[in-house]
Amino acid sequence: MHGLINQAIERFARATYGNGFWERVCRRRNLPVLTFEAMQSYDPEVTEALLDGMAQVLGKPRGEVLEDIGTFLVSSPSTGALRRLLRFGGTGFVDFLLSLDDLPARVRLAVPELELPQMELREHGARSFSFVVRTEGAGKPWFGHVMVGLLRAMADDYGALVVMEHMGASPGREIIAIMLLEASFAEGRRFDLGARAP
Repeated sequence: MHGLINQAIERFARATYGNGFWERVCRRRNLPVLTFEAMQSYDPEVTEALLDGMAQVLGKPRGEVLEDIGTFLVSSPSTGALRRLLRFGGTGFVDFLLSLDDLPARVRLAVPELELPQMELREHGARSFSFVVRTEGAGKPWFGHVMVGLLRAMADDYGALVVMEHMGASPGREIIAIMLLEASFAEGRRFDLGARAP
């Protein structure tokens, strides 16, 4: 597993629940690593152990923890680069959705070693979509839950009112149902193409 993924999980846990929580999760799962390096690779079982450990310590379903991680990836000030990468997908939420098929390729431009699952958006009408995450060859399906949290946060970012639901996993794929209720429900967050100097 690419170190960026484990590092994102670690950052979420430390920022949301504190260093003590993170250390407790690692101890409970007998993990020797407390801090992950972004450009290293790790055994996928380490990632699975972290996710299961967090769900266990929090007493929450694993899918809910993953959705929280997805929301954190967009809304945290420490992950502004990812938000900018996502916002390049379009000026409105529907444009953004339509650009998601290309997200794995855009991510590879920034981090060539990071392989995201294949994604496909299907339109069922002007306001109804399904988002398919291909998980062939992956371990436990979980990326779809991360995408639910990320998509909810991006809808807020664009000021759109959206209802979405993870519809479950079948062999090789996860499906997210998306219903756009109002494209301009609220004022979106300010977005600058370039990063601002501190």
